[in-house]
Amino acid sequence: MAVQDTTRPEPPPAEFVRRTTLSFKVLGVRVDAVQIPDVVAEIERWIAQRGDSRYIAVTGMHGVTEALQDHAFRRILNSSGLVVPDGMPLVWLGRRHGFGLKRRVYGPELMETLCRETGSKYRHFFYGGMPGVPNRLAEMFNQKYGMNVVGIYSPPFRPLNDEEEAHVRQLIDETQPDILWVGLSTPKQERWMHGHRHLPVPVMIGVGAAFDLNSGNLQQAPRFMRENGMEWLFRLVMEPRRLWRRYLIQGSRFGWNVSLELLGLKAFE
Repeated sequence: MAVQDTTRPEPPPAEFVRRTTLSFKVLGVRVDAVQIPDVVAEIERWIAQRGDSRYIAVTGMHGVTEALQDHAFRRILNSSGLVVPDGMPLVWLGRRHGFGLKRRVYGPELMETLCRETGSKYRHFFYGGMPGVPNRLAEMFNQKYGMNVVGIYSPPFRPLNDEEEAHVRQLIDETQPDILWVGLSTPKQERWMHGHRHLPVPVMIGVGAAFDLNSGNLQQAPRFMRENGMEWLFRLVMEPRRLWRRYLIQGSRFGWNVSLELLGLKAFE
């Protein structure tokens, strides 16, 4: 009698995954021309399908610049279910490509909007954040929206060992979340989601500092700064030692290369 192969198949390459969104390219990175309601609808569709796990990269200038220097990371972004424009520069570039993007897909706002609109409909798991921060956020969202957080794990600032990896897998197997929120910052969270895409979770979403921002552990920039491409200045003033390289060096590199691309002087594949 032939032995049945129960190995879970590799997910199809990004170009063969059926998409319901239009997209444009920025320095070789696919950016989906979506707004928050579109993303929420796509997440609900994926959960209803209960197919292979898919992940969402909430990406701005920083993620695209990292991908410019690291082709393996670029493939990780382009293999995601969605790459959403979390940054006004990507929104502005989307408009140049003919898409009527009105606002950015701001990670903390995406998280709060989905939780507000779906309430207790889905099971959520928080992976990331400093100890105590995701617990506080889970309590806040449960009180405000009836959100059902079934698991929390705050990893150490190093790669997990085999025992810790097995523990995380056991937690996810036992709790069976519909959505796994990953707050590790870019590019770490996208690499983590790609490396764990065989987990039995319909949707993984990398939301960076959303745990800290939505819980009040970090102060958010004023709304007018977030909506007009000035959040980077607020964050730089708040955390200059950590963020100066990202915004001053990588930001300049992003602007220079985008200019070359728009002028047709250099192509990025």
